[in-house]
Amino acid sequence: MTFSIVGIIIILVLLLTLVGIIYCAYRRITKKVRDFSRMAFGTDSLMEGFQKVETEYEETPKSVSAGTSLYLPRITKDFPDFNYDEMKSRAENVLVSYLRAIETEDVSGLTEGLEEFKDQLQMRINMNASRGEREHFAQTKIHKTAIYQYRKLTGRCSIIFQMAVQYYYHKEKNGTIIAGSPNNKKQSRYNVECIYIQDRDFLENLEDASLARNCPNCGAPLSGIGATKCEYCGTPVMDLNVKHSWYFNSVKEV
Repeated sequence: MTFSIVGIIIILVLLLTLVGIIYCAYRRITKKVRDFSRMAFGTDSLMEGFQKVETEYEETPKSVSAGTSLYLPRITKDFPDFNYDEMKSRAENVLVSYLRAIETEDVSGLTEGLEEFKDQLQMRINMNASRGEREHFAQTKIHKTAIYQYRKLTGRCSIIFQMAVQYYYHKEKNGTIIAGSPNNKKQSRYNVECIYIQDRDFLENLEDASLARNCPNCGAPLSGIGATKCEYCGTPVMDLNVKHSWYFNSVKEV
């Protein structure tokens, strides 16, 4: 009997010791977690810290690769009549209408764009429909827009605007949300491309003819692709562009 009591006491002592060790370890771990949370997030709760980071992520706009100061002088040299503010506004309207068209499943909502661009949009709408899915973009807001790239190619020129965009996004299938959340903001970045197409029939067999034009009167090289007159003799020059305009060609999330 005495031996049994002693054994029970020993077991209880060991259990209490183990509990004490576990408690001390728990306190040390809790303290380290708390110290880390204070240092990293400025709060005692690690969960609150993660929530704080998530909230900041939702509220912080994406950065854009701003090349406007680099490319705009080149563009205005090639196209003296180029209006940056107007083209920037048009590009932003195209992006907003593109997202709205996806949500409403109606390509006619796209404000402007080449037929190839509209066909790409229709393919996305059709793909969602075939899967029984629907994408929603609510309260779209564009934080910043800048020129990301300017390229001269044979027969055409291309300007890519990059935009930092915010919206409430979610995708649903048969009424069930399968991606995103209608209650959480999403920060994203998009490239919107517009192109200036030269006369394709005229340029078909001329290497870089879009970049090498001469005055029909004095033969001097023209100052820019969009020049309307010769800067040497003043002779008016007919632009090779059929419709004298920039056309939107694509929208891509990056």
